[in-house]
Amino acid sequence: MTQPTESTDTGPSGGFLAEIKDAVTTRAALLVVGVLALQLAFITSYIGAFHHPKPSEIPIAVAAPGRQLTERTVKQLDALPGKPLDASTVENRAAAVERIENRDVDGALIVNPAGTTDELLVASGAGASLSQALTEVVGLVEKAQGRTLKVTDVAPADQGDARGLSSFYLVIGWCVGGYLCAAILAISAGARPANSARAIIRLGALLLYSIAAGLLGTLIAGPVLDALPGNIMALWGLGTLVVFAVGAITLAFQGLAGVVGIGLAILLVVVLGNPSAGGAYPYPLLPPFWSTIGPALPPGAGTYAARSISYFEGNGAGGPMLVLAGWALLGSAVTLACAVSRKGRPGAAVGSGLPDDAPSVPRFAGEGTDTR
Repeated sequence: MTQPTESTDTGPSGGFLAEIKDAVTTRAALLVVGVLALQLAFITSYIGAFHHPKPSEIPIAVAAPGRQLTERTVKQLDALPGKPLDASTVENRAAAVERIENRDVDGALIVNPAGTTDELLVASGAGASLSQALTEVVGLVEKAQGRTLKVTDVAPADQGDARGLSSFYLVIGWCVGGYLCAAILAISAGARPANSARAIIRLGALLLYSIAAGLLGTLIAGPVLDALPGNIMALWGLGTLVVFAVGAITLAFQGLAGVVGIGLAILLVVVLGNPSAGGAYPYPLLPPFWSTIGPALPPGAGTYAARSISYFEGNGAGGPMLVLAGWALLGSAVTLACAVSRKGRPGAAVGSGLPDDAPSVPRFAGEGTDTR
């Protein structure tokens, strides 16, 4: 009696299409499509923000002897084609410097009717590209009137801070650490918090990481590389808040959408947040969409606050710090809410479709049952 031959082929028997379905699951295919969309959004966002920087309503103060001359100069600057400047009046040079140091304006024009040279006050600590754009615009106006321009930097970027970008890169580094740390904390035991205790532990671990990352980043940018001046304690506090805010957002997205939440966090922080942060090009040089969302996102709020701490004695940092605190509280609240709402239900492990507490060895049909 011929014994049936046992097949050693463990692959699917439905042909090439079945092979494809076996190699790439529907879930994997959808994730790949999501990655493609994220990639295209990244390209669109960065090129859209940076391909054509154009000054738009740069705040500038004007001081001149006599009210009529001051108001006439303000109207002239406001009437420039494309509205590159948003001019306002101040009493004198001292008042103009104070407004720049308080971050109320980005520059000031001091008119001298007794001579042919006027003075432009700028602050490269707020971004070298911004002070250069201001110099070019006002310089063209002065040249058209047969006058010359003397430029004075009242808040210059530190010698080790090329083009005032160190604060931007420091904040971006903090943001990267925040979402990577949160992603690792969540993925290590399932993409969604299974209970409130686990969510609290993850937030606590994230806070400890944020404190360490804030301090070490500040020390590297300051004393180690001598790239960024400013109060170490203030920058440390800012770094802790940036890292925790971004990490909490990431945990919240993962609580809502599982592993897809990592992509959502990258979309918010990297794709939208980085080009709109005002790093390479401050807000008045960005297109309307990016200049509008930038201050409301963690990279933009962090960059503005870091420059304020480093070059303006903390002036203007209060609003951005509140934005970061809001993101931290919102992210923590959503993370905890997701955990509470899933109480009694196991969280789905990343990529497996199994609960977090599923046994490592799967149980097959009929295993452990009496088949007699």
